Amino acid sequence: MGEIGSLRSQAAIDAPVLIRVSPRARRVGLRIDAGERKVEVILPRGVAVKTGLRFLEAKRDWVAARLEALPQPVPFVEGALVPVLGVVHRIRRELDPAAPPVRIIDGEIRVRADSVHLARRLRDHLIAAARAEIAPRARRIAAQIGRDVARVNLRDTKSRWGSCSAQGSLSFSWRLILAPEPVLDYVVAHEVAHLVEMNHGPRFWALVARLVPDSAGPRAWLKRHRTRLLSYG
Repeated sequence: MGEIGSLRSQAAIDAPVLIRVSPRARRVGLRIDAGERKVEVILPRGVAVKTGLRFLEAKRDWVAARLEALPQPVPFVEGALVPVLGVVHRIRRELDPAAPPVRIIDGEIRVRADSVHLARRLRDHLIAAARAEIAPRARRIAAQIGRDVARVNLRDTKSRWGSCSAQGSLSFSWRLILAPEPVLDYVVAHEVAHLVEMNHGPRFWALVARLVPDSAGPRAWLKRHRTRLLSYG
């Protein structure tokens, strides 16, 4: 999909607008990017940008309503409420110079940092925590089906929670550390199953069901709370 460029909306929409050309598109379409809080206008090849902007203008109320419905951003600042494995904690600056850089205790995430560096320190800690939770689970589940995990990567992907390469490397969104533990288990099992079936066919879903018998609940949870997880940090 080719990107034409970004612009501020001329349709009185309080969000950046990105124009993209898709060779697969058959008609002009709109997409709300919840992670970046922007609007994408999708154009088939050969359709003028002004046609896409007219379509955006006609759908202005729909777009505005979708943007309004997005959860408000939750920056990593003192006092913010942030879930860890689905349990909500309040961020608090740690003033004891002998305390660990970050510790999660008594319903709080205590961060030893000044206000300027607090968000970065907490984010780094959550990424490390996600790796510590995900990597052993992935290798344990892979061993159950006779496969090896080449590598586990943590990223801040906005369109997917995980991926599996043909070489056996698994990638996951660090934001899974915010989700309840059964949700994290499901996503890990989902990607490990791709070590056997690199598709989403019936055999793949049968394997996922064997690895996570109650996967319907976590899948539904992710669908409902996707935009909420993307709002943190």
